[in-house]
Amino acid sequence: MSNPWIAIGALAVVGLAIPISMMVVSSILRPSVPEQGKRATYESGEVPTGSSRQIRFNIQYYMVALLFVIFDIETVLIFPWTVIYRDAVTEPSVGMMAVLLPMVVFIGVLVVGLGWAWRNGAVRWVRSPRATKGADTYE
Repeated sequence: MSNPWIAIGALAVVGLAIPISMMVVSSILRPSVPEQGKRATYESGEVPTGSSRQIRFNIQYYMVALLFVIFDIETVLIFPWTVIYRDAVTEPSVGMMAVLLPMVVFIGVLVVGLGWAWRNGAVRWVRSPRATKGADTYE
């Protein structure tokens, strides 16, 4: 009679021991050559100028990324549903509405969320002040 928790514990120990041992071995074997250039802060090979507090990032990048993640997860959840849907078509005892209704509700919630994001301007790209200034002259 073996306990399944022993296997889970052993897997957890191995899962922690391997990365920790790799980090310890690499810190022992790697050469240590401290130089001023290695300690300098840079971004993509460019030396930063000014303070990081002065740089303003456009929030639209993050909004588009979040919307992408949400709809990417939606597609991942739809794939298993298609297998269930296929089984419902071949087996009449399951019923078509029992399988179809939850997915319609799920997609409906996502459509409402996309509509809300669209209405609040989350998917509209912010125009540059120069483009906005040029548009004002034509009105």
